[in-house]
Amino acid sequence: MTADRRNGSSVRLLVASTPHGAALLAAAADADLLGTARERLLLVANTAPVPETVPAPDALPGFRPLRGRFGRVLSWNAALAPLHPAAWAPRPDDAPLWERQLRSLWGLGDAAVELVVERVEAGPGQALARIFPDAPLTVYATGLSAYGPTPGRLDPLVGARVRRLLHPGLVPGLRPLLLAEFGVAAETVPGEALRAVAARAARELPDTGAPEGAVVLLGQDPHAPGALPPDEEERAYGRLLRGLREAGHRAVVLAPHPADPAHRVRGIARRAAELGVELYEPQGAQPVEALYERLRPALVTGRSFGALLAASAVHGLPASHGGTAVPLAGAGAYEGGGPVAAVIADALLPGGAASAGPADTTDTTGTAELAGLVRAVAFCAQPRVNPGLRGEAERFLAAHPEERVRRWFPRRLLASLALPGGLPAGLGPVVRSPAVRRAARRARALGRRARR
Repeated sequence: MTADRRNGSSVRLLVASTPHGAALLAAAADADLLGTARERLLLVANTAPVPETVPAPDALPGFRPLRGRFGRVLSWNAALAPLHPAAWAPRPDDAPLWERQLRSLWGLGDAAVELVVERVEAGPGQALARIFPDAPLTVYATGLSAYGPTPGRLDPLVGARVRRLLHPGLVPGLRPLLLAEFGVAAETVPGEALRAVAARAARELPDTGAPEGAVVLLGQDPHAPGALPPDEEERAYGRLLRGLREAGHRAVVLAPHPADPAHRVRGIARRAAELGVELYEPQGAQPVEALYERLRPALVTGRSFGALLAASAVHGLPASHGGTAVPLAGAGAYEGGGPVAAVIADALLPGGAASAGPADTTDTTGTAELAGLVRAVAFCAQPRVNPGLRGEAERFLAAHPEERVRRWFPRRLLASLALPGGLPAGLGPVVRSPAVRRAARRARALGRRARR
């Protein structure tokens, strides 16, 4: 053991691939949630499909006021070039070589390393967890993903290294499920710290030219689970713009996601022109939290559900999902974490285009029912990750046969998991019989062998 490790001197690597991530890490630092270390390094990763076409988080307006929280800012893309940072992870035999290379490149020496990452099952977080196999892990969630299940079964040797989950606490009273199977403690980054960081970043933003009382229209992340295909997205945003015009809104500030292709933005602009809505586009991608503080808009709407809840819960702004928080057809909507974010937005935010006050997240009765719904969705999305939620899911679905709940659960998915609502009532006990399920598994195995 080296002297640095023996004395507890460590270097903390904080990984950010979005402006939301950089802002949350800065707020966590201000709230003393990151602890002490010899050096705190921000590792920026541009994980867009074509990184050369999208600015990295540290190149966006509003980053400069965050810079002081970190000793140095490093580039994950530069360290890996020409490999793509979102898809690459080292082979097990190569990991020690990469550790030696990165320690030399970043001047880490023999110091112990601690990692603060957004995900450990994919992307930069997965790669760094392999490269630094002894590093304790802190995971953070920027939006509503903390309330969804871990997206896939995580290697227990990695999951056991996760010490904490940091999240913005957008729904007080709702317990995070992310990494709960490893007993990871969740800590909330205070809303006051998040808003203070956004206010400082807002001073760096160029003027949008929009009049007072404009609406902020959020673009969706085209690569997020459940993202609408381009054609459906354009139709959904067309309906949103029409609803805004009918509610009397004439000025709209478009806040596209940094990964949004230019042709999607042009499609929304074209639809706004057809409807006679004045659309303002900020110069380059801007962090939406800073935009909230700069504009103080009359309404925030769109299909970026985490950013909508943040507008309401953190920034005290009226927010609406504008009818976009609807179940997607088919069990494919349950890939990844399932529609947890849409479920929460539908429960807590209005669906119309008229201005309304911030969402009330203090209703304990409503929060208890929402928690049951979210846990049922989490089990359906990841039954192998959360087998202990089966009983809760069965009880919740049996007690809530009404359409407003069942619409979130494709019937075929319920049938495949032998949950209430999947099959006619008379067949339920038969499907849940252990003997019948063993016979079905044997039949599927025989069928697979026959096809070979």
